[in-house]
Amino acid sequence: MFKFLFGKTRGKAAIETQRDTVARAVDELNSVLALMADKPVVSIDLNSGLITVDLPEQMPDEALALPAPNEAAEAVEETVKDAVEGEVSEKAA
Repeated sequence: MFKFLFGKTRGKAAIETQRDTVARAVDELNSVLALMADKPVVSIDLNSGLITVDLPEQMPDEALALPAPNEAAEAVEETVKDAVEGEVSEKAA
């Protein structure tokens, strides 16, 4: 993947042409998109020549990650709050 950084010829760093850079970037993007179940929307702005990728809300590798700390803390707070309210209502009855 990083051969262009470390590829040297006779002690000099190999120069990557713009064509090589574009080809490498497109290959890397295609390899990532091929692994995704929910394909993103890829669009090209013909006026500016820019490519945009509208990614899904959750990427496949993010689905495997643990929840964010604040989300986990909120879930624990709600569970504790529900338990306390349940005990208070039982004692009041």
